[in-house]
Order: sequence, then C-alpha cells, then structure tokens
Amino acid sequence: MSMTDPVADMLTRIRNACSAGHRRVDVPTSKLKVELARLLLENHYIAECKVLEDGGRGVLRLYLKYHNELPVIRELRRVSTPGLRQYVKCRDLPRIKNGLGMAIVSTPKGLMTDRQARTANLGGELLAVVW
Repeated sequence: MSMTDPVADMLTRIRNACSAGHRRVDVPTSKLKVELARLLLENHYIAECKVLEDGGRGVLRLYLKYHNELPVIRELRRVSTPGLRQYVKCRDLPRIKNGLGMAIVSTPKGLMTDRQARTANLGGELLAVVW
C-alpha cells in the first residue's frame, strides 16, 4: 500500500496517541518528518524525538508531553494536502490562537514556524497548524 500523504499520517498518529494517552508514538522516518519533529520539540509540544534504526527506512520515535494529564498538543491539523496545496505569502501567514499556537511552513530555506518565517520575510507552503 502506497501512502499518498505521509505527513498527514504522522500527524494522525500523533493525534491518536495523544487521545489514547500514550507516552510515545512511532512513525516511519523521512527528512521532512524529522524536521517537523524538530520544530515540535523546539516549541515544547513534544518531550523528545529519536531516530531508531530498524534495518529498513528507520523509525522516528516521538515522546509525547502531557500537562496535568492532558496532552500538550490540543490540536494538530494538516493544512496543505497533496490534492490541494496551500501557499501563503509572508504577510498572509496566519496567527494561530493569537500567537499561542504555531503554523508550520515549508519555505525555500527549510521548515520553520510562522514566527520564524515572518522574521525571515519568507512565505511558502503551509503544512500544518499546532496548538
């Protein structure tokens, strides 16, 4: 079975693990997913991420973060899909929950948060929003 949207699959796995109260979740690894995990880690949405070797593609293991027994990630939504790409200019970057959440943007200089992209004056593909 080929996967048409690996990023959406990763986000769904994280959402499901959060609602099930799991401490960690494993996703097949790719450069993009590792970068996505790095952004989630830097912005304190997850506790830790590791790339494990499984003889094949490798596995990205994310350790989820909870606060008062509730998952830190309240919402994780895919914006741009392979069927309908969503591109935004720098000045049109959304503010998620008035700056409390973050948008993940794929810019020519790599993945960054909406805040970083605004500072760097870059637009790009709006991959996902988290809060």
